[in-house]
Amino acid sequence: MNLLEKELHYPLGDALPAPGFHMTVAPGVHWLRMALPFALDHINLWLIRDQLDGVDGWCIVDCCLDNPQARAQWQQVFDNVLMGLPVLRVLATHLHPDHLGLAHWLCDHWQVPLYISATDYHTARTLIANPPPAQAGQSPTFFRSHGLQDPQVLAALTDRSLQFVHMVPALPSQFVRLTDGMPLQIGAHVWQCISGYGHAPEHIALHCPDLNVLISGDMVLPRISSNISVYDTEPHSDPLRLFMQSLAKYSHLPSDCLVLPSHGKPFTGLHQRIAQLLQHHQDRLNDLREAFNDTGMTAMDAMAVLFKRALDPHQTTFALGESLAHLHCLWMGGELQRRLSPDGIYRFTPTAAMLRP
Repeated sequence: MNLLEKELHYPLGDALPAPGFHMTVAPGVHWLRMALPFALDHINLWLIRDQLDGVDGWCIVDCCLDNPQARAQWQQVFDNVLMGLPVLRVLATHLHPDHLGLAHWLCDHWQVPLYISATDYHTARTLIANPPPAQAGQSPTFFRSHGLQDPQVLAALTDRSLQFVHMVPALPSQFVRLTDGMPLQIGAHVWQCISGYGHAPEHIALHCPDLNVLISGDMVLPRISSNISVYDTEPHSDPLRLFMQSLAKYSHLPSDCLVLPSHGKPFTGLHQRIAQLLQHHQDRLNDLREAFNDTGMTAMDAMAVLFKRALDPHQTTFALGESLAHLHCLWMGGELQRRLSPDGIYRFTPTAAMLRP
């Protein structure tokens, strides 16, 4: 446990739900944990006791990605946890494959609707309907313009473009739109939808005042900050500013709220964790401010400042997008200017407002 984690409290200690089983974290709210084939090797999913149209059952929150192992894990849950009751609806906090991948399978299996923000639903449909190779070359071209030359990383970017449709091969043809501030009755309790930006197009977290519980998705994680990246599909975006602004939406929640994150363990200390996340990104912005010189900085230069450890090609694709997000935050904030050099690479230099005497 690092020093920042000591400011948080884990009510369940080191306990984890066994594969195919659950742990109760609040009345009617149950924790599932499923394996992922990545460095981040798990995702937390949630089952909430529900009632819809007079029928008792369950609401699933987040789905895992679509592969045979995940389907088998869900079948274990059906057999071991549901107590013979049906799933009445499926909810995805956002479009990333570990959250949305199996939504089509779960919704088809139980003949129920998918609840998700419209932005993430339609973005996912676009990614599925317009697969590479048409777009596969766009991402490497974009990051070449920000200084990337390594052929292994460029290949990893192409591979990443190809992976979404494999991990999210389909979507339900209909959905129920979740919007910011929308009350959602799930079983005996009302949950409030809280939109968030920067990590996903329109992430939806769920807060239940009656239970004092926040399903935070990827917006607030206890050990890491969610990846905040600029992508080739939105090349002038400012996701870091959007992410930091979104965290302010949790400021009114009680300090002892139980946070149910998508990765890591349930914890209390929401306000402390938000302060930590904001400080983390401010520190990284300050690192960049201190590193600038007259020659300017590319996104590759920024990555060397922000990420001191060795990164494999796959990790580099995410680190580069995040480095660019920090540069864009300074750029959009008026502290930097951007110029396209004769070599076709964008370089950022300080504006007069940023220059130190």
